[in-house]
Amino acid sequence: MTQETSKGPNLAMDSVRVTEAVALAASRLMGSGDEQAADKAAVDSMHAALKHLGIDGTIHKGEGAEGEADKLFNGEKVGNGAGPEVDVAVMPLEGPTIVAKGEPNGLSVVALAEGGDFLNVPDLYMDKIAVGGGLPGNIVDLDADPADNLKELAKAKGAGVNDLVVCILDRPRHGELIGKVRETGARIMLIPDGDVSGVIATMWLQSGIDIYMGIGGAPQGVLSAAALACVGGQMQARLVIRNDGDRTLASDCGITDTARKYTAADMATGDITFAATGVTTGPMLSGVRYARGIAVTHSLALRSKTGTLRYIEAHHDFAHPGNIK
Repeated sequence: MTQETSKGPNLAMDSVRVTEAVALAASRLMGSGDEQAADKAAVDSMHAALKHLGIDGTIHKGEGAEGEADKLFNGEKVGNGAGPEVDVAVMPLEGPTIVAKGEPNGLSVVALAEGGDFLNVPDLYMDKIAVGGGLPGNIVDLDADPADNLKELAKAKGAGVNDLVVCILDRPRHGELIGKVRETGARIMLIPDGDVSGVIATMWLQSGIDIYMGIGGAPQGVLSAAALACVGGQMQARLVIRNDGDRTLASDCGITDTARKYTAADMATGDITFAATGVTTGPMLSGVRYARGIAVTHSLALRSKTGTLRYIEAHHDFAHPGNIK
């Protein structure tokens, strides 16, 4: 077993502190009905927190191109410069609408790639299928029928198809997929938003989710791949090209083969560190809770170098001058 050492910065824990800061700020807007305010709070707090992270970082997948985004734009330098050179992928808040409505699955996410990078994808749709670690290779296939994928997954898990839970975004575009899954007898968890949360939940037995299927955001797909790459999870994904405009956006990112089927390893390479903190409660993480001047956050930290998944529950005393009020 690979042992972690105390030499150098602890990027996993330091990255968690970044997502904790975002969750604390964004959670104050839960149920406010103001998704723009929730998003701004998340972006501002992540931008500020990343300044203190011990990295020489460059945003690879952020809030958009320079000029389109004031903060966390692609190519922006982040970190204090006192650590390793890393590519950075961020999602300050998966689900401004989630938080504004007080719905489940709100997350703050950051991923770092040392000695590697993240697939450059446009802000388009991406078709995905994902399972957790500890399974035979190529157990599922994006191009296979849902019934075949579920049959193979059930066999590998020593379960019946009707024991499996499939996580799918609750969207009209998934009507046919949902129908096919129901025909197999498998159970379904429909989520209103938050497909990063849905994908990474496949990594953890206690989440109750066995497999993720369906179309979500491409940037979310890259971040999900980073998490799965840390623990041996499997994912296949393909951009959804609806028109010539989508094809141009893909070309601008250097993607010429729009029919290519990507694996997690294609989308996130190098020594990956992944951190996420719950803003609102989902299958993997609890949302921020407040009581008597204390805020409780629930986070996870992943490292591909060691294959570790750590849960971190932190209690933040708002009387302390170093904490966000």
